[in-house]
Amino acid sequence: MEPFKITGPKYFAIESWMNDNSGLLAGFSTKNGGVSQGDFSGLNFGFHVGDDSLSVLKNRELLSQEIAFPLECWIGAEQTHEVRVQKVTKADRGKGSDRYETSFLRTDGFFTDDRGVMLTLCFADCVPIYFIDKEKGFIGVVHAGWKGSVGGIAKEMVSVFVQNGSHLSAISVIIGPSICKKCYIVDERVIKLVEKGLEGVEKKPYNQINTVQYSLDLKELNKQILLKAGVQQVNISVTSYCTSCDSDYFYSHRGDQGKTGRMLAFIGWKEELHS
Repeated sequence: MEPFKITGPKYFAIESWMNDNSGLLAGFSTKNGGVSQGDFSGLNFGFHVGDDSLSVLKNRELLSQEIAFPLECWIGAEQTHEVRVQKVTKADRGKGSDRYETSFLRTDGFFTDDRGVMLTLCFADCVPIYFIDKEKGFIGVVHAGWKGSVGGIAKEMVSVFVQNGSHLSAISVIIGPSICKKCYIVDERVIKLVEKGLEGVEKKPYNQINTVQYSLDLKELNKQILLKAGVQQVNISVTSYCTSCDSDYFYSHRGDQGKTGRMLAFIGWKEELHS
């Protein structure tokens, strides 16, 4: 079953998680409904791509209003295709929310158990992976391009959950909109690294298409990494959306030849209202 449901022009919601967890907000933005122009036309969330920073800020304010989660409570990262997961709390709110310079450096994943904190990461083909342990109230999100994927950032987030008290059987994961295997062609150098990270795994997430090129399924690669890390198959859902194929909804770094905007993956618990 498709985990992402379109909710107006600006974003897809993870409805099943939101329905099962009171106060949870989780989703993935589209490129539609924003104020950016030119190559970034639409709802660009990336401060670092060459867009006008005031337009990016306005786009963030527009989504903030739509999901009713204040921008000053968002948290953002530099995102350098590494495997660093940062545990954050309410005290970190606002870092990377309204300017790139205050983002968490060399960070590609966030974990929290605090309410009133919105974890956000930017995407334009790489894989957004969402995590929850509803028993503990833990949430997380990672940014996994091919480097982060083979580096094991998904496994790293599972480790952070376990270190903070999660049981593997309680961790649920959703793999979000990203480039599909048909659209993602890589060379043998990348495939050798993929193979190294998946020793002992029978189902290979790639196909050779000629002597020097392979099609790589980043979603399947991360699913295999998660299974190897001990997450139960029944607790992993994978979207069918491709950021390159589904160009009506998404920016694509490959599809747009490198100059394009960024979508936003977000997950957070709203503050509990006390009467």
